Amino acid sequence: MAKGTGMSKALAVGVGVLTVSSVCGLVMMAVMYKIQIDKFPPVSPPTPTKPPVIPTGLPPTLRLPDNLIPESYKVLIQPYLYAVIPNNYTNQSFAFTGESTVRVKCMIVSKSIFLHAQDLNVTTVEVRKSDSDEKLPVSGYKIHHNETNFLEIQLKDAMSGNETYYDIITKFEGELFDCLDGFYVSGLFATSLLQPTNARKVFPCFDEPALKAVFQITIIHRPHTVALSNGIGEIDGEEWIMTTFKETPIMSTYSLAFTVSDFKSKTRHSGTKINNFHFCVNCPKLNRYKLKREHTNSSFTRKICFITDQIALPDISVGAMENWGFISYQESGLLYDKYTASTFDQERVATLIARELAHQWFGNLVTMHWWNDLWLNEGFATYMSYIGVQADGWDLRDLIVLRETQTAFQVDSLNSSHPLSLQENDIQTFSEITELFDDITYSKGAAVLRMLATFMTEDAFMKGIKMYLAKFEYTNTVYKDLLKCLQEETKEDVEGFMSTWIEQVGYPVITIITQTGETSQEHFLLKQTQVRRPHFQLQDKDEWVLANVNCAGFFRVNYDEENWNKLRMQLERNHHVIPIINRGQLIDDAFNIARAHRLNVTIALSLTKYLVNDTEYIPWESALKNLDHLILMFDRSEVYGPITKYLRNLITGLYDHFEEYTINGTVPEKHTDQYNQVNAISVACSNGLTKCITMARSLFKDYKNGTNDIHPNLRKAIYCSAIASGDEYDWEFAWIEYQRATVAAEKDKLRYALSCTKEIWLLNRYLQYTLDPSKIRKMDMFSTINYIAKNVAGQPLAWDFVREHWSYITQEYGAGVVSLGSLLDAVTKRFSTDVEREEVLFHSSTRALEQVIERTEANIKWVKENKQIVKDWFIGEL
Repeated sequence: MAKGTGMSKALAVGVGVLTVSSVCGLVMMAVMYKIQIDKFPPVSPPTPTKPPVIPTGLPPTLRLPDNLIPESYKVLIQPYLYAVIPNNYTNQSFAFTGESTVRVKCMIVSKSIFLHAQDLNVTTVEVRKSDSDEKLPVSGYKIHHNETNFLEIQLKDAMSGNETYYDIITKFEGELFDCLDGFYVSGLFATSLLQPTNARKVFPCFDEPALKAVFQITIIHRPHTVALSNGIGEIDGEEWIMTTFKETPIMSTYSLAFTVSDFKSKTRHSGTKINNFHFCVNCPKLNRYKLKREHTNSSFTRKICFITDQIALPDISVGAMENWGFISYQESGLLYDKYTASTFDQERVATLIARELAHQWFGNLVTMHWWNDLWLNEGFATYMSYIGVQADGWDLRDLIVLRETQTAFQVDSLNSSHPLSLQENDIQTFSEITELFDDITYSKGAAVLRMLATFMTEDAFMKGIKMYLAKFEYTNTVYKDLLKCLQEETKEDVEGFMSTWIEQVGYPVITIITQTGETSQEHFLLKQTQVRRPHFQLQDKDEWVLANVNCAGFFRVNYDEENWNKLRMQLERNHHVIPIINRGQLIDDAFNIARAHRLNVTIALSLTKYLVNDTEYIPWESALKNLDHLILMFDRSEVYGPITKYLRNLITGLYDHFEEYTINGTVPEKHTDQYNQVNAISVACSNGLTKCITMARSLFKDYKNGTNDIHPNLRKAIYCSAIASGDEYDWEFAWIEYQRATVAAEKDKLRYALSCTKEIWLLNRYLQYTLDPSKIRKMDMFSTINYIAKNVAGQPLAWDFVREHWSYITQEYGAGVVSLGSLLDAVTKRFSTDVEREEVLFHSSTRALEQVIERTEANIKWVKENKQIVKDWFIGEL
């Protein structure tokens, strides 16, 4: 069996003592730990840091991301075009190559770079750190051939952010097309039109207006050519010439410009300003029309005193383009020949120069942040052009009501109009941007600025503008920046007053009931959908009431019939009591309020009767524009006969008033009288006044026999009348004269007159000529079709032509600043039937088409309701 175990007493005591000591030690340690914990609380271990999230993928919108800010560009462009055709014409090249280095400030850690590039072949891409020239490996790049036009560059290593500078270097190839946008070719010269988003067609860039930078341009070009850009050039080279231009001011990409040509130059010095004028060698003698520009010289020239190049281009799709320091014009917009040009041609030169010079401040020095506020550029330049020419003695400021206010009223009375300022997110695509170059942006913009200047006083307005330009020079703005500066100069609530005019579509019509003093305000629309609401009351019950004196406010005024009749009787009794502008405004308001079914059209028609005693241009022009709308509605119906008889009787007095001038080949001294002399001839001849047609035929016969004594002011009207009443031989003579003419303004007069023939086959042939740039320049295609559409015999031909060639037209002109909407508008002005409304639905939805449909629907309704009323009224006046 096994042995047993045991423990001595001493050992047991020792184990017990040791156990008790251990327990006490543990208790003591716990107490000390608690004391230390209370005195020094524990700190949690640090959370492991995650690596920074580096953005990948495409931006969420069509706009560039904000991780990179461009600061400067160095761009080299080499067009291979010959200005003189070599012996072997096949050697002519329509290509260009280039290299661009853009320095950017990186704000956010990123592996992605996005620029714009369109219709370019980018052959090389490099990215380097600016301070060390360290090269960042590029993992790949591609151009997105969609509405973004993004050039996406992906890096293997991230850019570090923290405002670190990097250089993005690209080499690229492109083609010189003849599409009148980007860097394009016309004949033997190359030039550019980069507004709004065509700089990306010339070199990879950050092609948004707020992403301003400094540009240094170098152009390598053929011998015997001259390169021009936005700065002063330094020329070097032999077989090839290299012209390097000094750095530009900080500017947007769309204000850049380049030209390579063999054009001739003239220089004019004007105080501190030097103007270089460049024009084609076969152009007429240049006469610089000087502008004093009192407002700009005294206030704004501090930042714009550098050499200004101004170039007359045989092919440019806009009247002029305000490239900073290098302004481009159509030839007739800059070149003035005193022997063949009319006073109106001279006025156009003065006005265009004033507008483009105004843009050097309003658009170039201070630029809208995004295209949704384009009116800050275009509305301002339009308004300031009237001030500019007024300072030089042209009495045109009142004409802003005819040319801008009444023009804007027509478009802004449609539901499919748009506010002056839209939300940025609503304007992203190219077509959305180009659609903003319309009568709202230009004309309504100018009209509301005129209203605001009246509201504040013009002196306070101009002081606020000076502050605005000084505060935001070389930067970008939104419209509220402007209003805050203006607010500093007045106690009036500028923002409260202006916000609705800027942010809302349309304008109000004020209705005044003189018997009760009740006044109401509502949104004016041709297709009315809103209900009248009380606004305030008038207590004054004078013999008659006239509101909106001098049409300073951007609104229409309606009255009760009793007051309309009192105003009509006042006009017939003594029209001088009512200001000239208001005589025109009354007529324009009455006709348009009648079109909106708020007034009997006979009241509007009755207002025109007093004109037999008035010779002022503004009321006559207002009446003729509105009567012209009646003609468009009824010149294909039996109503047209009574209309022409009434117009013939109405115009006879005005024709007689100017007849002595006309017969003697002279014009009156007053500028607006000269306009009205043309009105008298145009309306009298087109409505069958025998002595007018005889006069025009006689003068045109002398012209055919080699003696053209027709005053330049009158040529357009007389040529048109003679061709309208003539035969194919008259047309052929004018066509030959058009081809021979070297003065752009004279060519324009003949080009218009050729559209006046009643011969269908000639009009069809003329339309076909617009497809051939050797016959009708590309820039003149739209206006020529528009002229033909104005002719009742040509309108259906023009409409069929546009539909048949729509694919060609959109392909050739769809990317230009000139909106296709202007063409649609012109060829559909007569549309007033259900069949015509159905025909217009052939095209995809655009704002321009929506406006055409809405106007057509309004015309259909109005004609159905008023055709018999109009016919009866005109018959009753015979």
